[in-house]
Amino acid sequence: MTAEATDAECVVRVHDDGPGIPAAVLPSVFGRCTRADASRARTAGREGGTGLGLAIATAIIKAHGGRVEARSEPGDTEFTVWLPLTRHAPPVNHRM
Repeated sequence: MTAEATDAECVVRVHDDGPGIPAAVLPSVFGRCTRADASRARTAGREGGTGLGLAIATAIIKAHGGRVEARSEPGDTEFTVWLPLTRHAPPVNHRM
């Protein structure tokens, strides 16, 4: 994860080197109940999400005047969040 800020906004990038998001799912990845695994049944012992996490994160980001985007290919997925800064927040650059 990296974070950097200018006088106007903070940009946070989260990178993952996992299997990626299928191209067919990527356009709707921020929608409610969107899951890469379309099956309703789960194999015993495999847990999965409800497909709400990215939709909730997007709602929070938008409520703060920001936006979020995703790009993905196998082994290289990145989510980028842009959030406006208040006039009182100092610019920072931080890598986690």
